[in-house]
Amino acid sequence: MTSPEGAFIAALRSLATTPGARGLADDCALLDIGGETLVLTHDMMVEGVHWLPDQDAADVAWKLVATNLSDLAAKGAEPVGVLLGYSLGVDDAGFVRGLREVLHAFGVPLLGGDTVSSPAAQAHGLTAIGRATHRPVPSRSGARAGDSVWITGPVGGAMLGFEALRDGTGAIETLAFRRPSPRLAEGRALAPQVTAMMDVSDGLLLDSARMARASRVTLALESAAVPYAESLPESRRNAAMRWGDDYELLFTLPPGETPQCSAYRIGAVVEAGPAPVLLDGAQQHGPLGYEHG
Repeated sequence: MTSPEGAFIAALRSLATTPGARGLADDCALLDIGGETLVLTHDMMVEGVHWLPDQDAADVAWKLVATNLSDLAAKGAEPVGVLLGYSLGVDDAGFVRGLREVLHAFGVPLLGGDTVSSPAAQAHGLTAIGRATHRPVPSRSGARAGDSVWITGPVGGAMLGFEALRDGTGAIETLAFRRPSPRLAEGRALAPQVTAMMDVSDGLLLDSARMARASRVTLALESAAVPYAESLPESRRNAAMRWGDDYELLFTLPPGETPQCSAYRIGAVVEAGPAPVLLDGAQQHGPLGYEHG
């Protein structure tokens, strides 16, 4: 069954007809300007959905920027700048502090944006602009049967971090959820190699299914090969693959090729079957990850 989010995006596809929109089936849009390709992405975050109501506003700012930069990383892009859409709240100074920290950490300038005031829950948006470092720019749709499937790092850390923050059980363990680190260097290293690439934002299984559908293949994953957060109990591995917010890069490579950065081989691309993703040879049921609506 198609989610409300999926149905809405499907309706928008009739409007997004230029090649740079990539059929709204990718993380970013592309614009060729002279001899350069600009990479554009926009993500939103909502209070109570993407962050806890009493969470530090500085962490909210960090995550808003980092999640958008993660989309640029999945294209192998070098960030050029960001535009902020900000809903005024109770700790605007804290948000500015966190924004300054994350922009400095990744060497990204703030170019402009807009502010609003609303009695509803806060909602912020950010547009990130990047410059492609390799062409063709990687997409979700290039995976082919026989390719290998890889991920740059562990899943489950954000899930544990959210729970620790919600339950007040520790600060250090919450870092993966509060302040993710986009894999920009890894994306640039991988861009010339990959057949398909995207970031893991909504759950490894769901994002694998999205890559598989875009590429018209099936991704066959091995649960024992997937890297997990060190403190994750073995009994929660399946949940970790569905939770999301990990912001690692999921990518495929041609047969016999190895990645030019640290990564874990977690499966193979096979001919399209009844399901877009298999885990240990079995079709998965229930929600594969996080979808709005």
